[in-house]
Formats: sequence, C-alpha cells, structure tokens
Amino acid sequence: QVQLVESGGGLVQAGGSLRLSCAASGRTVSRSGMAWFRQAPGKEREFLAAISWGGVRKSGADSVKGRFTISRDNAANTVYLQMNSLKPEDTAVYYCAAAIGRVTERIGEYDYWGQGTQVTVSS
Repeated sequence: QVQLVESGGGLVQAGGSLRLSCAASGRTVSRSGMAWFRQAPGKEREFLAAISWGGVRKSGADSVKGRFTISRDNAANTVYLQMNSLKPEDTAVYYCAAAIGRVTERIGEYDYWGQGTQVTVSS
C-alpha cells in the first residue's frame, strides 16, 4: 500500500513559481514510479511528468515542457514538481500518483493517487 499526500499548491500570479511536494508512505514506495497529473474543471486529467526510483524521467505535455520539472528524494520518500513561468491556463488541481513497478504516462496504470492540491494562477 502507498499513501500519497500533496502539498504546496496555492494562488500565484502569472509568471511566478510554485514547488509542489508529494509525501509518500507505504511498503511498496521503493518499487513505485511517481508522477504528477493535473485536471482543470471540465477537462480530462493530464499527464505532466513521471520519474522512476532511479531518477529516469518521462516528460509530459508540450504545454509544460521546459517549465515544469519533476524530481525525487528517495531518502525522504518525496516527489516534487517545480513549476516556473506559470500561466493562467496552468490553473488546475494537481495530483501525485504512484505506479508499482513501472514508470508510465498512462493514467490507467497508476495504482495510487493523492487527494490533489489546487493551483490557481491569476492574470
């Protein structure tokens, strides 16, 4: 079992930055690929980035490439999403997810999800 808790969301002005954190716990954390997704109102959940236990990354949507960076601190069982140059269209609920034994961009392959953290970017 893996439990995920996101934090770090909030209100930020366009052009600003936020760093999201996902604290993971559970016996299978060390086997998990970790990822960030987001979901805006009325839109499908969107893959942003994933990272393996060994630090291999999988990039996400073109809309965030070059602005968002995923990282992982295995000792702290924490995954981060550094978000720079934020735009109003980045406004969404951001979710952390874990996939046991794999790193993937496919939402259906993720086994555990956090509750999400709201990110609102003002104009």
